[in-house]
Amino acid sequence: MTESVFRCAPFLKEIGRGPNGARALSSTDAGALYEAMLAGEVSDVELGAVLIAYRLKGETPAELAGMLASAHATLTPLAAPQTAFRPVSIPTYNGARKQANLTPLLALLLAREGVPVLVHGVTDDPGRVTSAEIFSYLGIEQSRNSTDIEAALKTRLIAFAPIDTLSPPMARLLALRRVLGVRNSTHTLVKLLQPFSYPKLGHPKGGHALRLVNYTHPEYRENLAELFKAHPEIGVGGALLARGTEGEAVADTRRQVQIDWLHDARIETVVAAEHRAAEAPLPALPASRDADTTAQWIDDVLAGKIAVPEQITRQVNVILRIVSAQAA
Repeated sequence: MTESVFRCAPFLKEIGRGPNGARALSSTDAGALYEAMLAGEVSDVELGAVLIAYRLKGETPAELAGMLASAHATLTPLAAPQTAFRPVSIPTYNGARKQANLTPLLALLLAREGVPVLVHGVTDDPGRVTSAEIFSYLGIEQSRNSTDIEAALKTRLIAFAPIDTLSPPMARLLALRRVLGVRNSTHTLVKLLQPFSYPKLGHPKGGHALRLVNYTHPEYRENLAELFKAHPEIGVGGALLARGTEGEAVADTRRQVQIDWLHDARIETVVAAEHRAAEAPLPALPASRDADTTAQWIDDVLAGKIAVPEQITRQVNVILRIVSAQAA
């Protein structure tokens, strides 16, 4: 059993009182606690208690800000190639469960337009089809370090980085889902990472990325919007916030969801939600969700044999408008 270097009891007294009695930590305390968790300074028992406490309580925007600052300290800031566009960062931590995972299509469509795109996420998830598996069929291999990522962005304008490459400490905390059976705070934080030139680290390399941030439960929208509004140091580079497609940041081809642009401590709706008429035809999609079939379908879309679903076309156009207008 891991011995504790960092005492969690004072924090557990606040966050461990259940969903109705728990109190939030300050941003500073939440950051210190998460920093110790990342550093492996928390005993197994205390770590499990903290993760379950936050699972029940939920994180406030202030707590997320403190945790995210500690998470960013584990990253090596990346440099984006000099193009007409700022880079785009796409998290992919859920994969396909019921419908095909089209995150790789979104990334490749953006790269085809000249946008440097970093996709980061897990490489495998039992019962789901990950973007990493689909990228492998498409000939896009995993980047193993920051040099690999930057080289791939320069030569192909697209890179896939496992979370193990970006932040091994965060990867370790993510993996605890298989031990505890539930997600933890790190599953939210990885979707908020700013991999390019995080300002507090003092490495002014390249431009900050536009992040695609998605949520599943409606209450998370308010939390995330408040996070970017109240903590400008977290919001640098801006983000597009929308309800996820099975937890993925790619647009849902079954309906048009609202897309909000979080920037400069403001929230601006750039795409309004639309209700699909019952009789409206669905777009042509992969015949099954497995990686091989999805990759072949993506190849056909890129070759012009199959039309790009209109919701994804709209998402691409919104992204292009933002990263072009504010290109560094």
